[in-house]
Amino acid sequence: MSRPDFRQIAADTRLYNFHGHTQYCDGRATVAEFAAAAAAAGFRHYGFSPHSPIPVDSSCNMSQADVDRYLADVAEARRCYGDRVNFYAGMEIDYLGPMWGPSHSYFRDLGLDYSIGSVHFIPTQDGRLVDIDGNFERFRYNMQRNFGGNIRYVVDTYFRHSLEMIEAGGFDILGHFDKVAHNASQWQPGIEDEPWYAAWISRMFEAISESGVIVEVNTKSYEQHGRLFPGMRHLPRLLASGATILVNSDAHDTRLINASREYAFGLLDGISISSRQLYAET
Repeated sequence: MSRPDFRQIAADTRLYNFHGHTQYCDGRATVAEFAAAAAAAGFRHYGFSPHSPIPVDSSCNMSQADVDRYLADVAEARRCYGDRVNFYAGMEIDYLGPMWGPSHSYFRDLGLDYSIGSVHFIPTQDGRLVDIDGNFERFRYNMQRNFGGNIRYVVDTYFRHSLEMIEAGGFDILGHFDKVAHNASQWQPGIEDEPWYAAWISRMFEAISESGVIVEVNTKSYEQHGRLFPGMRHLPRLLASGATILVNSDAHDTRLINASREYAFGLLDGISISSRQLYAET
């Protein structure tokens, strides 16, 4: 399978999804089960993106020992459904700092069809890597135990690593680039309205425009928490940036393989129509 032409796919169809997780990481179904679900849902393009191997202990990330078997499973999905769906072997690669991320030679040599670059872990003030991406109860525990309650440090480090990752490159799709907001806003309500937080978002959009990276609108949390990533407040700016946008479900369960994607497309369509009307009136 050749690398997907995301810009062409996004222009041609909405029957795609390039962010999903199986039993190889923290997903709750096999590659074969997701392949069957993708075919049943009528997708024309479907990408698997297990959380990448990382050099620290994590129950949510796949092991290097499983990579060959994962690639073989995707090849089998192509054999079974290749006349109906184009399947792609990708990874969601964790950026842990200069020593590990999408630009690392390990990933270049795997022969992946594509990759998503994401930040889920950040270093504590004393250099230990800690996951800040999970549910709020775990986030609160880590804030108290590992970060001394310093939410400014957590958010600053998250965005600094995100910008470093974009600059280093080596990936195709920028994953849920403001996801820290979900937990941070529960820890400190109103944090997204703070000028310093807004400044980070501006820097992210500058980096997106300069790099030309593809950006996903991630719908995973909408059904349960009413959130998209990037947040709905940022969608007009995302459209105005000219970036290629993919709407991905980030499904961990086959039942959610297409969850909230139509809602997100509706929002984007509405913003586009409003923008065209505004320009027509001025």
